[in-house]
Amino acid sequence: MAAVVLASLAIGGLSACAGKKPARTQLVYEERPVEQLYATGMKRLDEKSWNEAVSYFEEVERQHPYSEWSRRAIVMTIYANYMANRYEESNTAADHFIQLYPGSPLTPYAYYMKANNYFEQIVDVGRDQAYTVQAQTLLRDVILRYPNSEYAKDARLKLDMVADQLAGKEMEIGRYYLNQNQPLAAAGRFRTVIDRYQTTSHTPEALYRLVETNLVLGLTDEANRNAAVLGHNFPGEFWYNEAYKLMQSRGQTLAVAPDPDAKKVETAAPEKEQKKKKSWLSRITPL
Repeated sequence: MAAVVLASLAIGGLSACAGKKPARTQLVYEERPVEQLYATGMKRLDEKSWNEAVSYFEEVERQHPYSEWSRRAIVMTIYANYMANRYEESNTAADHFIQLYPGSPLTPYAYYMKANNYFEQIVDVGRDQAYTVQAQTLLRDVILRYPNSEYAKDARLKLDMVADQLAGKEMEIGRYYLNQNQPLAAAGRFRTVIDRYQTTSHTPEALYRLVETNLVLGLTDEANRNAAVLGHNFPGEFWYNEAYKLMQSRGQTLAVAPDPDAKKVETAAPEKEQKKKKSWLSRITPL
């Protein structure tokens, strides 16, 4: 039987154009044993030829819809698109699988990969955080649906990183307002960090910035309270050292002395962590 012919087609325009996705390989229709199509797709996965793998798995579903092979192929399409950084296509495949097989043992994987696709697109705090918010929503959904699964365990870890990212965005906006001499608006952002993201790495600085803003507003007692909370919870932090010096310069005395050797700790940003893309293929329940 003749081999399937491959044809390279650019998706969304010429692949040479800047910012465009790489060319996709599309199979010209020719009936072929499903085992061969699927095996070729898996071979392309092993070779890290993600786009070609997608094409073979899509052909499995096209020629043998609703079959056991089709079910497997859709899952592999989710994964291969993810590895090719085609997150929208990966989500489309995940939604397709969930719709067709809501009770499958592999459905948790589809839900998890939807969350992971958004997580991989988190950008630095200086840009819009729509992907971060969507990742947070979907990660929580995984935990709610499958609380005892391995996916939920990993989702909880990622939620901590997402919270740190969103807190970082609030801090950036708060600092901007402070520099623009809008202390009330700044204070609102810093309080959001303390109220919603108090377990993140940004809490000590948020408390210090509240000390700053309250002093600007002439709220010395409130500044004292914020500094005291900072000293009680983070006595060895760089930010408490700064708050202590600031309050002293205003003639205020704090009960807890700071650590003279306190240094600002640099923490890894979530967007750096998420660049270390893992192979989620290993998380799939055996087919």
